[in-house]
Order: sequence, then structure tokens, then C-alpha cells
Amino acid sequence: MSDYLPPLTALRAFDAAARHMSFAKAAEELQVTPAALSFQIKSLEEHLGRPLFRRLNRAVELTEAGRMLAPGAADGFATLHTAWRAVRKLQDSTNLTVTAGPALTAKWLAPRLYEFARSHPEIDLRFSATLRKMDLERDDVDVAIRFGEGEDEGLYSVPVRKEWLTPVMTPEMAAQFPTPESLKEAPLIHDDSISFLKPSCDWPMWFRAVGIDFTPTHGAHFSNADHAIDAAVAGVGVVLGRRPMILKDISEGRLVAPFKTAIETRARFRFVCLKGAEERPQVAAFRDWFLAEIEKTAHISDEFEIIPVEEVALK
Repeated sequence: MSDYLPPLTALRAFDAAARHMSFAKAAEELQVTPAALSFQIKSLEEHLGRPLFRRLNRAVELTEAGRMLAPGAADGFATLHTAWRAVRKLQDSTNLTVTAGPALTAKWLAPRLYEFARSHPEIDLRFSATLRKMDLERDDVDVAIRFGEGEDEGLYSVPVRKEWLTPVMTPEMAAQFPTPESLKEAPLIHDDSISFLKPSCDWPMWFRAVGIDFTPTHGAHFSNADHAIDAAVAGVGVVLGRRPMILKDISEGRLVAPFKTAIETRARFRFVCLKGAEERPQVAAFRDWFLAEIEKTAHISDEFEIIPVEEVALK
């Protein structure tokens, strides 16, 4: 038996048949006739010198040799597809797919995208708003906007400003609860999307930052930051809002931030892509726009006393 690899078409036929456990479905996927697919697998078995499938009455099953070959064939084709997509992207200077969390997309990115689209009409921008951590090598994504304290090992990563949080509410509710002390009687909204942060960036920590020992026991909880903020806009209560999520509602008067104390987390957003991809024109254009947009509102931080959460935790 030769150590040379058999023809790629024969391995491809085997991979499809092993995944579907059906010659007919594999032939449909590869857009060939069942007879042609059966011929390819037969030639592969002749090259190997032993059968890869047991042909049953209305089904097939893998032999021991087939079970040994199937994982390697699947991994090999997956690697080949990944490499092929990467090479094709090198030739593409117009399409850009970005993934970010739903809250950042809704509250910060989407309201600003008109300006990017106007400045770069040659770029076809697509968004995937998801909390799932996308694989930049395997998934069809060019750029990820990630949040947290983790490192992006092996990737091109540009961290941006740290996050801070401060209470926000409708103007009417601000008149009803004019002091930090009065917030102890207010309906408080909890944003559970950042419950993973350590030290915690929650209501007990903010109250501690302003010298009040208080742990709320009631209030509405939301798993998405944008839903928590929308609830505050609707007058449901007061939310401890994250800087990029509250800027638009504050600038348009739907929310106010009456108390000028904020707690700052070590977590931050990062612009992430594969190493080398930052040199592609559309990726570089989006990176430069993203960073510039953040700097446009950097001055808002000057209005607050921003206390690192680590310092608050030590109080």
C-alpha cells in the first residue's frame, strides 16, 4: 500500500459520506450522482486496500478503518476551508464583517454607523450582534469588539478607555430622588450582564463609593445592558449605566446622570482582529473610525469623579 495520499476528490467524497452516513445525501451535498460518489469511495478503498464502509440494506456504517480516517478527513477539510477563506480575504478590500455585543451595537455602534458609511461608501459593512465569542480564524468575521479583562493572545488587539458606571434615570425620577441617600428608596435596576467582573461593579459598590453602606435586596434584573437602560428610559427605575451605553440617551435628554461619582472597572473594550488583518484597508478604516469616535466623547469623563473599583473595594 502506497503512503501517497489518494486523490482529493475521493477523500472529499468519503468525508461527506462519513458525515451524513448516507451516499445519497453526500452526493446531493457535492452535487454529483450517487453512482459517481460511490465510484470515488470505491477507488479510495482500493487505494487503501480495505473497506471504509459496510454497505447495508438501506444504510451504510463505518468500518474500523473508516472510523479512524473520518476525524482526520473532517479536520483536514476544515483547515483547508479556513486557509482558503483567509487567502480570499487578502484580495477583498470592500467587505467587512464586525461582531460586537448586542448592547454595544444597539446603544453605541448603530447610532454612529451612518457617519462611517458616509465616509466609506466603498465598504460593505455587516454586523453580527452576539455575546458568543467568535473564532476569527474559523468564523466569517473580520473584526471583533470584545469587552472584559482578558488578553487576546495571538491576535492584534487595541484596548480602548476603561469603563465607568454611574446612576442614570429620567429627569422626572431625578427630581424625585435628588440625593445619593434618597436612592435607597428608589426602584433600582440591576444590569446582570457585568456580574462576571471582579471586583463587582454593582449598586453596593457604588453606594460604598459615595460613603453609604447599603445593599439593595429588590429591583428588576436584566441580562442585557441595553434592556436595563431601556427600562430606565421607560421610567421603571434607576440603572447603574455604563458610559458608552448611556451617552446617546443622556445627550438627547431621555436620561440624566445627576450624581457625579462613577466607579471604574479594569475591564475595557478592545478592537480585535487576526494579526496582519489590521493592514487591510477596510479593517484599518473601521479601526481608525472606532477609536476616533470614542475620543469624541472622552471629555464627558471630566464631569465625574471616577473612582477605580479596586479602591472602593478596600474601603
